[in-house]
Amino acid sequence: MTIVSPSLLAADFLHLEREIEMINGSEAEWLHLDVMDGSFVPNISFGFPVIQAVSKVCNKKLDVHYMINTPERYIKQTASLGAYMMNVHYEACTHLHRTIQEIHDAGMKAGVTLNPSTPVSCLEDIIHDVDMILLMSVNPGFGGQKFIENTIAKTIRLKELIKRSGSSALIEVDGGVQSDTAPRLVAAGVDVLVSGSYVFGAENPHEIISSLHRL
Repeated sequence: MTIVSPSLLAADFLHLEREIEMINGSEAEWLHLDVMDGSFVPNISFGFPVIQAVSKVCNKKLDVHYMINTPERYIKQTASLGAYMMNVHYEACTHLHRTIQEIHDAGMKAGVTLNPSTPVSCLEDIIHDVDMILLMSVNPGFGGQKFIENTIAKTIRLKELIKRSGSSALIEVDGGVQSDTAPRLVAAGVDVLVSGSYVFGAENPHEIISSLHRL
């Protein structure tokens, strides 16, 4: 079974509690929260007030993805809100190993995210220390973008690195995940699928989540 992490960015924020209740009643294991600062990426999403509100009603594991500069400043605050996974961008962390250690010390799982143009080879010296690698299959900052085809080959290379190193890191992919791309990603070695508009824009979101979960 594949772990499904619906992306809150695509939810109806006017009826957020209703959207969370839908997720609570689904087969999704996680809820993906994209935090954008308008600096690291060209968009601003939401911050701690929304995460705190969501954490009070969501019974799924919170998969927090920081698309921000210096994310290490917010480790303790993220942990205090009950986050399960804290994802930081490789490109945003000057001292990545230290940041991973601090995330673990705060009681969370540590994820490292790679932009589409960042090669998986940069992970060789930290692959043993992380719990998950998130591959962006679109350029980060906006939802609803077209899937970048090179992500399939990149996933295969990452899976080979994980096996070769003996790491137990999961592979997550975010961007353009839907009916035609999801099966190919899972076949390439993806463990966690992030999906936004494909889930929240569906007539029957539970059915979509279930179909992704069964891959």
